[in-house]
Amino acid sequence: MSQTTVAIPPSQLNADADPADQFRRTAPASAGDRAIKRRRVLDILDAKGQDSLLLTTHTALTWYLDGSRVHISLAGDPIAALLVDRDGDHLVTFNNEAGRIAAEELPAGVSLHAVPWYGNLHEAAAAVGRSSGAGAPLAETAVATELRAARQQLLPGESARYGRLSAELAGIMTDVLSTARPDTTEFELVSALAARVVAAGAEPLVLLCNGSSRSEFRHPLATHSPLGRRAMAVMCARRDGLVANITRWVRFDAGTPDELDAEARIAAVEADIFDATVPGARLDAIFGEIQAAYVRHGFGAEQWEQHHQGGPAGYAGRDPRVTAAVTDTVVMGQPFTWNPSGPGVKIEDTVQLMESGLTVLTVDDRWPTTTVNGLRRPVTLQL
Repeated sequence: MSQTTVAIPPSQLNADADPADQFRRTAPASAGDRAIKRRRVLDILDAKGQDSLLLTTHTALTWYLDGSRVHISLAGDPIAALLVDRDGDHLVTFNNEAGRIAAEELPAGVSLHAVPWYGNLHEAAAAVGRSSGAGAPLAETAVATELRAARQQLLPGESARYGRLSAELAGIMTDVLSTARPDTTEFELVSALAARVVAAGAEPLVLLCNGSSRSEFRHPLATHSPLGRRAMAVMCARRDGLVANITRWVRFDAGTPDELDAEARIAAVEADIFDATVPGARLDAIFGEIQAAYVRHGFGAEQWEQHHQGGPAGYAGRDPRVTAAVTDTVVMGQPFTWNPSGPGVKIEDTVQLMESGLTVLTVDDRWPTTTVNGLRRPVTLQL
């Protein structure tokens, strides 16, 4: 069966739009930000001696399109692929998605092509370039490190959107956890979080919860268990391509001395990680500081092995997760989510490195905090 792409003329892109529909979504893309992103990709092509690049992942597409939604199923592959070449940007999608993409997701200056729903997006997008005499495009996997570097520093429009999303998530956590009770089940808690996230126009990518009977699990998918005397909630949500991450704790008693001590020590580990997150630092060196911080604050040399430690954030939950093998260099304007954890404790917020230092984005002034190394950090909400 043929999968020839059909170019959609600009005059027809919004032919089905209803001018009276004031609630129609518009792509958040900033023309200024997109021009910078295109220049960054063209610089990659110049360095590689290539004429085109095929973008195929959620992370790369939502970054380059500056916030367009290119998914249907949260568990599925993107429903679009994009060819960046010397002449412009060419987005290929399925014929049953083209109308919505054109009306609600397509940034200015991007040409849209449709392929039958049974076609192959990647082959069709690559063929758009070959039809003009160009060779096969560079695969995204061949320049994964370069693309990651290109999206490290958030641009002004991105920073504003990210800050709004992060603050909203923090407020949702406060609202929902403030109403929790010992007999609230984990499923009830995460369903309330999910409802609020979706109502905010975001997609809940990760929702975790453990009550006191399951506190040993660091990635606790919710169950019907009641929260009991204390509980953790974790939320990662995406809007306009950007993913914000947050963890909060609630308890219904005064806490044990051991719990209070561990909470203070894990905040101290995080403070050491924050101190190491400075412009020019290499991520593998920060990872070494993370390992040392666990020992320094009494958690043991093996504790870092029990859970990933986080890393840069933005258009992926972690971009990437930091290990001893990741040598990226920290830049100004870059967002991070570090998440050190120990037995029964974890701390996690989305932050951004600014001229004044690390700024916490997932912040709600209603949540109780303590000051650690000059930065307000969340403590357990006691009800």
